[in-house]
Amino acid sequence: MSNWRHKVWRNLSSIQGASYSTTPSRTNKIKLDDLRKIRPMILRRIENRAKDYPVKEIVPVAEEILIARKNLISNVTALLKVFPVLTCKFCSEVFVGKEGHLIETCRSYIRRGNNRLHEWVPGSINDILVPVESYHLHNISQGVIRHEQRFDYDRVPAILELCCQAGAIHPEEILQYSKIHDNPQISDDDIRSLPAADLKYVGANALMAWEKVRAGVKKLLLVYPSKVCKRCKEVHVGPSGHKARLCGVFKYESWRGTHYWEKAGVNDLVPEKVVWHRRPQDPVVLVDEGRSYYGHAPAIVSLCSHAGAIVPVKYACKMKPQGLSFFFTNSVPNLET
Repeated sequence: MSNWRHKVWRNLSSIQGASYSTTPSRTNKIKLDDLRKIRPMILRRIENRAKDYPVKEIVPVAEEILIARKNLISNVTALLKVFPVLTCKFCSEVFVGKEGHLIETCRSYIRRGNNRLHEWVPGSINDILVPVESYHLHNISQGVIRHEQRFDYDRVPAILELCCQAGAIHPEEILQYSKIHDNPQISDDDIRSLPAADLKYVGANALMAWEKVRAGVKKLLLVYPSKVCKRCKEVHVGPSGHKARLCGVFKYESWRGTHYWEKAGVNDLVPEKVVWHRRPQDPVVLVDEGRSYYGHAPAIVSLCSHAGAIVPVKYACKMKPQGLSFFFTNSVPNLET
């Protein structure tokens, strides 16, 4: 303790009539001795924590998630061969359709504007199913990952890491599993030659698999703890978050340093990419003046509805299927930005 702190505490002690001492009190020494005695017991309980996992009753749930995830990726890949998906060049906005909307919601830090028109480019499956990765742990009871150890651990999809800890995947096979099932090989000719009835069946299967994945992840999160950063949405599947100082690494982010961990939910591991949804009563190109009339939907739901799949009722409040539309006379407005 520096000299100026000693002087401040002495002055405070003289004013309050109390004695000041830089040496630890007898009570603090007793507490420190007690902590030293119980420290081995705490470490032993942490090491024995892995014996309780995986829970045998939850293993079938994790296996169902893997099957549903595989079907979801293959069906969405097939739908993207027929229905175009656009993404903004400067922000994370996504739109399902041949022509992007003209709603001024681009708030990219690159363009330095609050409300601008989007510049659309072709999208991919990562724009529909947002990838969320986390560190792959060798053992659930291992120590906390330090900042200098951040390159010693592989990054894998968070869902696969959750299923791996649940006992559905062997820890040494998770990387190979991700390479095989995350890149299905589907030819363009086979998909484009399918009739409309079969495309509707593909969309219904994709929507069903999406619901199964989310329902299964919700069950696993009740048993296997997961953390998410409150500021940057970094996900860590495990009892405690890592200490890699990666929060706010970009200049435009306000926070830089360690993560602020809290309990993760389903939307943190399986995000709902909400997009503007064009209904049959809406104009060909959505304009900014009618933004209060249009509906919203998760990107996967909007894609499956374009294929003819029946959307669950719980999305009706966002999609506004029977709602009014903005009155617009011209079919295609001016596309100049």
